[in-house]
Amino acid sequence: MSRRSLTLLKNLARNSNASSSCIQTRSVTYMPRPGDGSPRAVTLIPGDGIGPLVTNAVEQVMEAMHAPIYFEKYNVHGEMSRVPGEVMESIRKNKVCLKGGLKTPVGGGVSSLNVQLRKELDLFASLVNCFNLPGLPTRHENVDIVVIRENTEGEYAGLEHEVVPGVVESLKVVLSLKISFVIESFDFDVTRSLENSTRFVPGVVESVEVITKFCSERIAKYAFEYAYLNNRKKVTAVHKANIMKLADGLFLESCREVAKKYPGITYNEIIVDNCCMQLVAKPEQFDVMVTPNLYGNLVANTAAGIAGGTGVMPGGNVGADHAVFEQGASAGNVGKDKIVRENKANPVALLLSSAMMLRHLQFPSFADRLETAVKRVISEGNCRTKDLGGQSTTQQVVDAVIANLE
Repeated sequence: MSRRSLTLLKNLARNSNASSSCIQTRSVTYMPRPGDGSPRAVTLIPGDGIGPLVTNAVEQVMEAMHAPIYFEKYNVHGEMSRVPGEVMESIRKNKVCLKGGLKTPVGGGVSSLNVQLRKELDLFASLVNCFNLPGLPTRHENVDIVVIRENTEGEYAGLEHEVVPGVVESLKVVLSLKISFVIESFDFDVTRSLENSTRFVPGVVESVEVITKFCSERIAKYAFEYAYLNNRKKVTAVHKANIMKLADGLFLESCREVAKKYPGITYNEIIVDNCCMQLVAKPEQFDVMVTPNLYGNLVANTAAGIAGGTGVMPGGNVGADHAVFEQGASAGNVGKDKIVRENKANPVALLLSSAMMLRHLQFPSFADRLETAVKRVISEGNCRTKDLGGQSTTQQVVDAVIANLE
């Protein structure tokens, strides 16, 4: 080899080493799945109150990340009698929705649009992940609880009516597998249980609830499959079967049957009132919790308050074909008017929920980037909204998250 060739090779090697020393390396390398680069449409419902603020935060972060999604935005408000048909059509087409809170009027016979969405799309599982965020001080450490709640029946089925003035009947029915008839295209056997019922006299409410074996087994299977796929060690069923012996007894029976198919996962049961006390005293003992509808709402909000507050807890509602992602706990909370006027809504919960959405859409690298940026902002502590002990605006939090994106 000539002297000139040796000189060129040395110079090339020197330049290559200099260039490689300037290259930043990532600790994790992702192998994209085929088709991951194809943008996906997502239905976006800003909602009421703080909803437009926090959904706009998500839009900004997604744009900054160049996430492979685009939004179809629709204005829906809680005072509407129904979710507009074009919105339902968009969700059914896209199969994924991100939404802010929809205000539910208290009393007056106006049904919740949040509940309507879950029932019409058969979003049978509500999932709320309550966990400690590094750098955010809380009373308890090592909290990492996933509350999985049956989303379509129970007290939230909304089967109630006024029989005569001053007398309201709220139906509670247990459906087991003995006498077959058709409900919502499924064959069920029915046992009617009027637990804790009273006679119709003025000012007295008769309380009943819908619990079916089909839905109980379905949510139990979802909880155990979630635990298995996410390397969780324990599933706890929350109930009140000591009093609601038929309804909650059917729920427990379903959970026990499913638990037998997952011998590697510890299964236990806890009465709901003791559960709330144990959550406050020793929340770290819980892993995955599976609950009927109403209990899950109470348990998820309690766990969220323990782990750092509803403003930082992500969640979603999923079914066989569709998924709606929103703030995990107090999902219908639209915030106070003062927070909206001052633009100080906390966007963290919906940002983390949108990371769950990205993972659901098979974009794990984007989900990890977003979660890492949000956790870094919380850990640094320089940019927090009032509910987390700071004075930052929504936009300041968004700017900080974008600045921490890798």
